[in-house]
Amino acid sequence: MSLAVTFKRRLGAALLSIAGAMAVMSHASHAQADTLDTVKKTGVIRVAVPQDYAPFGSVGSDMELHGYDVEVAKLTAAALHVKLQIVPVTMANKIPFLVTNKVDLVLNLGKNPQRAEVIDFTSPYAPYYTAVFGPQADALPDVAALKGKKIGVVTGSQEDLFITKNAPAGTLFSRYQDNSSAVAAFLSGQTEYLATGNIVGAKLLADNPRKHFAQKLLLIDSPVCAAVRKGDGPMLEAVNTIIAAQKSSGQLDALSRQWLKQPLDAKP
Repeated sequence: MSLAVTFKRRLGAALLSIAGAMAVMSHASHAQADTLDTVKKTGVIRVAVPQDYAPFGSVGSDMELHGYDVEVAKLTAAALHVKLQIVPVTMANKIPFLVTNKVDLVLNLGKNPQRAEVIDFTSPYAPYYTAVFGPQADALPDVAALKGKKIGVVTGSQEDLFITKNAPAGTLFSRYQDNSSAVAAFLSGQTEYLATGNIVGAKLLADNPRKHFAQKLLLIDSPVCAAVRKGDGPMLEAVNTIIAAQKSSGQLDALSRQWLKQPLDAKP
């Protein structure tokens, strides 16, 4: 085969590859820009809700998802006058589901710079902070005191990122794919401490009074947000408008008191 023929074939393959990549990018950009339009045309919004994070979202005895985020998803669909399709997710797959267009909206995310590079956050719709929980008798004045201690975290969570960055060398991490596994490991004594959200921690303390656990260390004040795909302006504006209306009407405050056992911070 001549060099000229080989060159032409390689050039043709390269051009096809570039054209294919540009077509994919164009399709992704178009799909991203048209999310709200697609939702309205199809009459369905796909909302990612945590399946293992009570009281925000967890599977009940009827094998259905229940919780604060389920109710927020229902309000959002009703405001858009479309049907709701709930998509159960874990911490590990909620952002990948969004960026690969498997869902239109993700609920229950804490805002941080790393995530903001790939997704856009709505205004907060629930109160939340993360903390370290452990034996009541233990002294844990700061993150530095975690040296030599075994702490459980959910991989990729706000608390995982924070402690990984700030804890001293010698901190013993046990990372889990979901919240249920992290809590189970803590309760069984596989870890000495658990880093999680205040609401999950409060339920943990209430359900296990004989364990003598306590909140030991506040980590991050991180109100709960929803998220849309990066640059998805119309969808972001629509969801923010819905959140503002739900705050103003008192609907979110009522849901917060019902499911989270605390009033909603109405500040945007």
